Amino acid sequence: MCGRYRLTSRDKQIAEHFDIAGDVEWSPRYNIAPAQQVAVIRQEREGNHAHREFSLLRWGLIPYWAKDPLGFKTINAMAETAAVKPAFRDAMKRRRCLIPADGFYEWRRIGKEKQPYNIGMADDSIFAMAGLWDRWKDEDSKGIETCAILTIAPNSLLAEVHDRMPLIIGRDNYERWLDRSTTDPEKLADMLAPFDAASMKKYPVSTRVNSVINDDEECLREWRMSLFS
Repeated sequence: MCGRYRLTSRDKQIAEHFDIAGDVEWSPRYNIAPAQQVAVIRQEREGNHAHREFSLLRWGLIPYWAKDPLGFKTINAMAETAAVKPAFRDAMKRRRCLIPADGFYEWRRIGKEKQPYNIGMADDSIFAMAGLWDRWKDEDSKGIETCAILTIAPNSLLAEVHDRMPLIIGRDNYERWLDRSTTDPEKLADMLAPFDAASMKKYPVSTRVNSVINDDEECLREWRMSLFS
């Protein structure tokens, strides 16, 4: 699964990387957690022209048809089955998004303890996790927009840490993933694969990241001392 990540890139970097039309307002975050507002890139259309927009959505998807929003706060969806699961199938057809990140955290069990790792690109660059979003409304038509991160089986880099990893969309596939005219998930099946392990790196970090209260640069610093010696 993916339950914590970071986006420390600046506004300008995000806008340039994703070719976003309009304003991007984002303060660097080092320990993003479920139920918080997260950065999302969506495709919008005006007439015959499509463009990308930056939005803030709550992490934890609530499907539009849910009667009780408290019963749905799904932070992850399995990429292999999202197209058929009731909570995700409509979003997989029509409401796909990109969730920017420059690293995510995962925990490896060592004995009775869990060691957190930072995982990201080998060059520390920004990347995009595949996401789904939805808009839920209450009886007074007050809406809330939420999202979930798609996960996939791990690549060789992550396999010893966890049995799932975020589905990362390569930059050359951003347009295909966001294209709302593509409503057949089968046409996107070739993208549902683990990202190239050779292009990524991981390293241990302090257990400070375990607490959502900690949201600073110390969360991503490499932890060189063994916690279990």
